[in-house]
Amino acid sequence: MDFDLQWLLWGLPLAFALGWIASRLDVRQWKRAQQDAPRAYFKGLNLLLNEQQDKAIDAFIEAVQHDPGTSDLHFALGNLFRRRGEYERAVRVHQHLLQRADLPRADRERAQYALAQDFLKAGLFDRAETAFKALDGSPFHSEARLALLGIYERSRDWNAAAEIARQLEASGTGSFASRIAHYECELALEADAKQQPTQADEALRRAVTVAPQSARTRVLAGQRHARAGRHREAIEAWGPLMRLGGGAFALVARDYAASARACGEGAAAHAALLNLYESAPSIDLWHALAALEGDAATPRRRLIAHMRTQPTLSAAQALIADAVPHDTESVQALRDAVARAAKPLQRYRCAACGFEAQHYFWQCPGCLNWDSFPPQRLEDQ
Repeated sequence: MDFDLQWLLWGLPLAFALGWIASRLDVRQWKRAQQDAPRAYFKGLNLLLNEQQDKAIDAFIEAVQHDPGTSDLHFALGNLFRRRGEYERAVRVHQHLLQRADLPRADRERAQYALAQDFLKAGLFDRAETAFKALDGSPFHSEARLALLGIYERSRDWNAAAEIARQLEASGTGSFASRIAHYECELALEADAKQQPTQADEALRRAVTVAPQSARTRVLAGQRHARAGRHREAIEAWGPLMRLGGGAFALVARDYAASARACGEGAAAHAALLNLYESAPSIDLWHALAALEGDAATPRRRLIAHMRTQPTLSAAQALIADAVPHDTESVQALRDAVARAAKPLQRYRCAACGFEAQHYFWQCPGCLNWDSFPPQRLEDQ
């Protein structure tokens, strides 16, 4: 069969024209997609700045659909989900990033850190611990170790917390001596609760070694001696707290007086307490002094003078209890009213978050900060 060259002459230009038209359509479609993605992205940013998070999430989802290969959009979307408390959706976004084989190493480590934060915010501490440990040796290793420290504190794994704190200090992140001392004190308390005095002694020795000026180590050491009946050793442990300052001695002032009386050191303890009271008077020191004085007149005179300089409800409560008889109904009503009014002011308040408690805490139950409770009650501040 003969081939007609005329069809070839017509077909080649036609095929070229159709190919050119198709390529132009593809280019226009690609340009339109490229323009739609940034438009949706900037729309999401604008909504986010206007605190319209729901609409911002929708805009970012649209942007991800237009450009699924852009990791920054995924990070923005995942962070938005986490901020809104939608931790499951945040986890899915960051896990999807980690499953991409073409993801650069820097973005992979960033996605791993974001995933660990998702687990932490969701309260999945075991999965968060595993995710943070996977960041060892990455640019996020310091942040990961700090997060692990918080996890171990929440779970009260004091040995693991102490080890992480030592690693952070060795890497130059900061000084963690005070925290390590607190961890060792917690281990000592746990050992005492399990009737393991040897382990408690070792933990307390480590605490003193790492932080010799720590007030808690001296408070705890004295309390352990006093419970064991070693009152002279208790006085020796608490004595440096007077020289350290900071008001921490007020926490054990009455125990100090009781131990001094028990071991026959009442006169020396009274002189030391009186010297401290004259420089920094407080109702706790007044009670300690009163316990070491034989007559009732001296404590009463000191309390009246205290009321003139520091007119607190706790001092008024002590004065009423000491100065008036208790056998009348009106006096009892007065005592009850003053006690009720004084109770809210006899609390300790965290300087970091404002959490208030009737008892003193070395670690705030609210914000979990250490040493954030001033040792003075609200009415003494």
